[in-house]
Amino acid sequence: MISIVLIGSGNVAQHLITAFLQSNEIELVQVFSRQKGSVSHLLSSDKIVSEYDEIKVADIYIIAVSDNAIADVSAKLAFENRLVVHTSGSMPMEILNNKNRRGVFYPLQTFTKNKAVNFKEIPICLEAEKENDFKIIKIVAETISTVVQSISSEQRKALHVAAVFVCNFVNHLYKIGNAICEENQLSFDLLKPLIQETAQKIIQLTPENAQTGPAKRNDTATINSHLNFLTYENQKAIYKLITKSIIDDGKKL
Repeated sequence: MISIVLIGSGNVAQHLITAFLQSNEIELVQVFSRQKGSVSHLLSSDKIVSEYDEIKVADIYIIAVSDNAIADVSAKLAFENRLVVHTSGSMPMEILNNKNRRGVFYPLQTFTKNKAVNFKEIPICLEAEKENDFKIIKIVAETISTVVQSISSEQRKALHVAAVFVCNFVNHLYKIGNAICEENQLSFDLLKPLIQETAQKIIQLTPENAQTGPAKRNDTATINSHLNFLTYENQKAIYKLITKSIIDDGKKL
């Protein structure tokens, strides 16, 4: 059984706590949280610590904090030559203090508190300085996920950028669509079957083959009608930029 100390209490940390507690092959020794109440609903209070010198010995220490706090947290760890990994998609492995052995344990998913996820389907991207350390984190990853892959820091950054486009940016477009519906006394629910079909289609087709709409057809009459309808400059700018990108892609074919 591999022992783990998890450092952090945010979205990623809380979902990892849940996943680890469900595994018979992992012992979650402790969770480090500055505010113990953040994770007290997930595990018993005797497993939650808020001081660095209270952290126990474990096989792996997983730092699941915001990107700008990783370096500081890893520097404050009061031990050396142990395996410490972070969960960031955009930060290099080298951001971790080199007094310890370093690695990355990056679950590629959008996490929201109190919204359950199926960890078995979540890709976990791994990296480690030492081969033996990689083997350890790979064992941990495979206990909670069926999709485990070794990737470099540069590849992970590319994947994170791509994820921002297909997740965060798309969700912002949902927000814009919702606002347009509300302004015109329409329910956003009317768009949900379309959203679901679009998401399902991309499972079977390439993004290129799945593309539809007025920009794909270069339907200038509809495009201009939409732009005249929109009243907010930000919405117009986004519409124009994405439309141009789709049209330009079509010209390359």
